[in-house]
Amino acid sequence: MTVEVLFGLLGVVATGSALLVVTTRQMVHAALWLVVTLGAVAGCYLLLSAEFVAWVQVLIYIGAVVVLLLFGLMLTRAPIGASVDLDASMAQRLAAAVVAGATAGVLVVSLVDAFRGEHIALETDRPRGHSSAVGAALFRDWVLPFEVLSVLLLAALVGAIVLSRRDVSEPAERGVT
Repeated sequence: MTVEVLFGLLGVVATGSALLVVTTRQMVHAALWLVVTLGAVAGCYLLLSAEFVAWVQVLIYIGAVVVLLLFGLMLTRAPIGASVDLDASMAQRLAAAVVAGATAGVLVVSLVDAFRGEHIALETDRPRGHSSAVGAALFRDWVLPFEVLSVLLLAALVGAIVLSRRDVSEPAERGVT
């Protein structure tokens, strides 16, 4: 009973903070609410006895992706405070809600259709969710997507550095000689 209550509370925290990520008008606050969202999801993984996945969530998503996002915000000259450019009209919000609902529907139907009747084969001499079985599956079956993700993150970091570079003519334009 306690696990179900904690799972429900973490779900409410994750949903509430995810809504704050997309509704706040300050980019840094959105990134910090994303940390709360991803932390709540990691807590859900812990309650599901998937400790390996929970720590991957903390290390990769909270520790790397959000830091990379904040690093990109700080290196580029993106507005840090409240931005009126981020405010959408009611028609845009309605269109976004329709597209989000349609995308969620397609995703749910696709996942149910793709994985109906599928089972994950784990070795029987280890308990389910054991980190060695998960690690073996990760590096046997998922090594290519893992490496593609690392290259994508590296490209994002290089892109943030390139965008943050100052042009040679820029100091003269600001009055600095």
